[in-house]
Amino acid sequence: MKAYHPIRKALLALTITAALASSVSFAAVTDQDIANDPGTTNDVVSYGLGLQGQRFSPLTKLNTDTVKNLVPAYVLSYGDEKQRGQEAQPLIHNGKIFVTASYSRAFAVDAKTGEELWQYDHRLPDGILPCCDVVNRGGALYENLFIFSTLDAQLVALDQDTGKVVWKEKMEDYKAGYSNTAAPIVVKGLVITGVSGGEFGVVGKVEARDAKTGKLVWSRPTVEGHMGTLNGQDNGITGEVNKSWPGDLWKTGGAATWLGGTYDFETDSLFFGTGNPSPWNSHLRPGDNLYSSSLLAINPADGKIRWHYQWTPHDGWDFDGVNEFISFDLKQADGKVIKAGAHADRNGFFYVLDRTNGKLISASPFVNKITWAEKIDLATGRPVYIDANRPGKNTDTGKGESVFAAPSFLGGKNWMPMAYSPTTDLFYVPANEWGMDIWNEPISYKKGAAYLGAGFTIRPLNEDYIGALRAIDPKTGKIVWEAKNKAPLWGGVLTTAGNLVFTGTPEGYLKAFNAQTGEEVWKFQTGSGVVGCPVTWEQDGEQFVAVPSGWGGAVPLWGGEVAKSIKNLNQGGSLWVFKLPNTATVAAKQ
Repeated sequence: MKAYHPIRKALLALTITAALASSVSFAAVTDQDIANDPGTTNDVVSYGLGLQGQRFSPLTKLNTDTVKNLVPAYVLSYGDEKQRGQEAQPLIHNGKIFVTASYSRAFAVDAKTGEELWQYDHRLPDGILPCCDVVNRGGALYENLFIFSTLDAQLVALDQDTGKVVWKEKMEDYKAGYSNTAAPIVVKGLVITGVSGGEFGVVGKVEARDAKTGKLVWSRPTVEGHMGTLNGQDNGITGEVNKSWPGDLWKTGGAATWLGGTYDFETDSLFFGTGNPSPWNSHLRPGDNLYSSSLLAINPADGKIRWHYQWTPHDGWDFDGVNEFISFDLKQADGKVIKAGAHADRNGFFYVLDRTNGKLISASPFVNKITWAEKIDLATGRPVYIDANRPGKNTDTGKGESVFAAPSFLGGKNWMPMAYSPTTDLFYVPANEWGMDIWNEPISYKKGAAYLGAGFTIRPLNEDYIGALRAIDPKTGKIVWEAKNKAPLWGGVLTTAGNLVFTGTPEGYLKAFNAQTGEEVWKFQTGSGVVGCPVTWEQDGEQFVAVPSGWGGAVPLWGGEVAKSIKNLNQGGSLWVFKLPNTATVAAKQ
């Protein structure tokens, strides 16, 4: 064996060390990688395909001409009896797919072969209180960590290579009704999360933690009257005590931030929507009930609220305002460009705001029937209510007068994220047409118990369809095209520079549409309802599309007559991955 001189051995050691360091550096997800995510094509390292949440891919190999060649590459079963709703968005990095599943599970998969690399099953305690199925919507990548939240209100960071726990932090007390299902985001080394539990009288909040350690940096409550913190010190009250809440109701005010948020680099602002005020019974809490059913623009450095816009002041229909706020450039006819953001609310209106200050630019219906308000007043930014269509005041012993309201509390659009294409300048909104009978009832707060004070039954509005994928022009608020679906739409949307829009249906299909015309150009039956979020990326010269499949979520649990009409849909639990083979492969087969 050849002997090595000591200096040569030292140089060899330095070379190996440098190579390893280079490898680690290459594998690590950096802040710059996250910032570049909208423009990169070989990975997906953030929820929303970029922190602005546009869900747009610049890839063009897969397009309206080639989509006919899209074929399954493999399918990963999540296994055992833990099915239910699979609402996650996969992430792709360093040749691996990271995806969460029902019951707070996480998987890593070889992106090329579909081989499972590891699985993490979070140990859930008895007595968890998720309102709307045992779903999980995805995770965040940072350095060598995969970070996601759990149904018992914890935040868990796993090693990307092994699936082993690196850190774990309790966010709140699950026994009080707290949980979490949203995908966190990472901004400047901070992992930003919200909380779920508005149906249990929790206090919503947005929190930032050191992504490497899980240590809490700041917390911002989203109910007026509560104190925020920064590095363990008081950091100012949210709003003013009792300004928009009577008595002590602000102490159990809801406004859960259960869908997570987006971030805009240009304004350096986090955008988090807030849920319903608690209880649902609006007669028990006179006032606007800030900051429920609102959008908050938050400084990521310290958690201070810069501005807010309330979608539904004094909400009495459970019109949570959590739906995503997507930053985009609004191009006007005179050539002026406004830094804007768009939001399709559960209340049935599609809003465009100036994202620098929260000023309302436009608000247009994106569903056919709205009974609770005549319009949104552009001068005041407030709804013009139809008072007769607010659920009636209850007595101390009985329910109030029932009204028929549309949309239903499941919303003109619920959690499922829409997409925006800078190529077509259109938003693609998964809308639903349904209404509800709703009435108020007596209620009092009890820790860990449902805190609604209302009853309801959801009803379809049309015989032939409930769901409708709609392309909306943000300059006019008009619907450019729509694709109707018999069952409600409950999955996220992806759009691409290849002139395609992807979304799934509860009937089991992943579908692709022409982004300009709405023509259906491809579909595939996955065997269970598709309520997850599709993504696309390029690997070894081939374009891939991935989406979870597994019917569930809020509709089967809360959907009333609608749920009965689709009770035959099968549950499932799997990750489907499709690919567009390279040109040579396709030509050889033809």
